Amino acid sequence: MSLDADIAKRLKRDANGLFAAIAQERGTGTVLMIAWMDDEALARTLETREATYFSRSRNDYWVKGATSGHTQHVHSVRLDCDGDAVLLEVDQVGGACHTGDHSCFDADVLLGDDAD
Repeated sequence: MSLDADIAKRLKRDANGLFAAIAQERGTGTVLMIAWMDDEALARTLETREATYFSRSRNDYWVKGATSGHTQHVHSVRLDCDGDAVLLEVDQVGGACHTGDHSCFDADVLLGDDAD
């Protein structure tokens, strides 16, 4: 599977050929997680509508939920203005975080709303 050339030429990748992928929950707007993609992971995601990422630690592709069952069905993919990140709007089944939390940003608040 290869990425459409018109999309590929707009991407800005790091030295390892990767760019950030942010998963956002459809309907709520909750930011679920950030992961990494390369051209192949993005092509697979666009083709299958299953969020597919690139693991830097395993140096391999992974489909979100293939092992855990906590899947992400992709409704839209947007490229940011600099071309160095994509935003995936997803339906999340189960927790997005490897800890089981709904969002990877649920646990540690470094600065909160003063009204809290």
